[in-house]
Amino acid sequence: MPLIRSSVFAVLLALVTIPYALFAILIFWLPPMTRHRLITTWVPIMMWIIKHVLGIRYRIVGAENMPAGPAVVLSKHQSAWETIALQQIFPPLCYVLKKEVLKVPFFGWGMASIPGIAIDRAAGKDALAQVVEQGRERLKEGLWVVVFPEGTRTAPGKTGRYKPGGAILAKRAGVPVVPVAHNAGEFWARNAFIKRPGEIIVSIGPVIEVKGVKADEVNKQAEAWIEAEMQRLFPYHYADERAPEQ
Repeated sequence: MPLIRSSVFAVLLALVTIPYALFAILIFWLPPMTRHRLITTWVPIMMWIIKHVLGIRYRIVGAENMPAGPAVVLSKHQSAWETIALQQIFPPLCYVLKKEVLKVPFFGWGMASIPGIAIDRAAGKDALAQVVEQGRERLKEGLWVVVFPEGTRTAPGKTGRYKPGGAILAKRAGVPVVPVAHNAGEFWARNAFIKRPGEIIVSIGPVIEVKGVKADEVNKQAEAWIEAEMQRLFPYHYADERAPEQ
């Protein structure tokens, strides 16, 4: 059954995404925020397909923690699911992503048509400057900014190094940080064709204020909350770490 569901999903993904990508190219002349509103109508369609075809649902914990104004979201990154779902869970947002993503046929073309933060990772320290410069502009426009501080997708139960770029952006822009933990990788693994049905829990943590706090400390607070929440909600992924030494 998961193979059939995943095959149908792959077909529907193409059938929906290709027309949207072409539509995104045709409306290049519209203002950026208008393009954003129009193109992101793709999200609820895909979330409906994910729920009813793949059987992947989600439940939000801590929705009351979301601040009223724009913020920087520092989120766990395990799959492609959260790159779609966070757009439905939070107010209008954009992502920090690699420039190479914009070259991906159809999906990348659509992403290139909406306001975002595309960086050249090979630029080293200049990449951070790109995040801060573009991120501040997006936040001024009223968009939230999502950063995956681990930089790449990690398997459930694993932790990557938390890079400080998102915290630095929040500090420079004077906006709070919202930490997010989830277990999407349990059902939608990295680069896996077959997805499994189930319920993803998305936990939104208390706001981390940046005033009077150094960016490194903000980053550490976000990491501490996210990783503690992961172990609290999904302890079965960390059983090996907690096993006593023989």
